[in-house]
Amino acid sequence: MARQMIYDALIEHAKGHIKKHSANVEIYMEKAVGVGEHPDILEAIEKELMIIAQYHDEIEVLEKYIKR
Repeated sequence: MARQMIYDALIEHAKGHIKKHSANVEIYMEKAVGVGEHPDILEAIEKELMIIAQYHDEIEVLEKYIKR
């Protein structure tokens, strides 16, 4: 039971971060002018995409090698 709870928590944690960073990308793309602290929007989006890819990879590893 604890194993399942930990597995589920890891998956949900990664999914939450993917949603968070996906929202950031959407904001950058929709409201690029209003994001003053990020003058290089493309670089900021690339950083967000790298973070999304990291969490996506974590989910894939969990599902492929750890399994429920």
